[in-house]
Amino acid sequence: MPSAQKTVSPLLVIIAFATVYIVWGSTYFFIQMGERGFPPMLLGAIRFFSAGLLLITWCAIKGEKLFVWQNVKHAAVSGILLLFVANGTVIWSEQTLPSAMVAIMVSAAPIWFVVLDKAKWAENFKSKSTIFGLLIGFAGVILLFGEQIMKSFNQTDGQSKLWGMLMLVVASIAWPSGSLYAKYKATEGSVMVNTAWQMIIAGLVFIPGVFIHNELPGMNWQAIPLNAWLALIYLILFGSIAAFSAYVWLLQVRPATQVSTYAYVNPVIAVILGIFFAHENISLLQIVGLIIILGSVLLINLAKYQKEGQAKPLTN
Repeated sequence: MPSAQKTVSPLLVIIAFATVYIVWGSTYFFIQMGERGFPPMLLGAIRFFSAGLLLITWCAIKGEKLFVWQNVKHAAVSGILLLFVANGTVIWSEQTLPSAMVAIMVSAAPIWFVVLDKAKWAENFKSKSTIFGLLIGFAGVILLFGEQIMKSFNQTDGQSKLWGMLMLVVASIAWPSGSLYAKYKATEGSVMVNTAWQMIIAGLVFIPGVFIHNELPGMNWQAIPLNAWLALIYLILFGSIAAFSAYVWLLQVRPATQVSTYAYVNPVIAVILGIFFAHENISLLQIVGLIIILGSVLLINLAKYQKEGQAKPLTN
């Protein structure tokens, strides 16, 4: 049975959303930077296992209970779906696919949240603003990255990218599946401890991939560039510990459709960072896409906030 939505500080919710929106919007760039020195499966293994180990050490210092089998089992299922299947596919696909194409495929996740969240079907499919917001948000992402995608298909290796795109469809389904499992299989244990186990187990699952793809032989650790190490550190501390912890916590206190809006905002952040730090150009069509995406997030949240406002008793 799903747990009741918790009452928490609005400020904490805003900070958590900002962390997920901004940090995850930057991870596409840092994953590609990391892959300049690390093969994809090894990058995933080091990133998630290190983040999980740091987080669970912190939980142990705080005296939290770490080993509860039911919690670990639930964390294993959600962690594998979220971090190995979904995020691992993103890491793998960014070897060959432009980050723009990766972003548009992953941005379908909010639609899958609505489709797969059976417990909320009656509520979500009755909300016109939620459905309309999801659809125009996806349309905005297409506008945002449409030009780059058309260019990539005009290249000679366009057909070879089809496999990566199909894998990203699986990723866009695996992420909401793992998220909804984590939400509705919530335990009484600490969110931090559960998050740590998700990352540790996902990191371990990456290890067979390291050997299957023969990534270690010939690996020259001294030749790894500094920016690849810095990207890995950023992904561990911010992309995994800060943003993923905030995301898991948000799933416990906010509706899943509302939390899923990160997938529409992340591309916006990616474009902004590209303009300021990579000196990329932005077209009028992309600006229109940005505006549409932000409008979709407003629509998705509007019905939730109106409902909450009506539920509050009037006070003098």
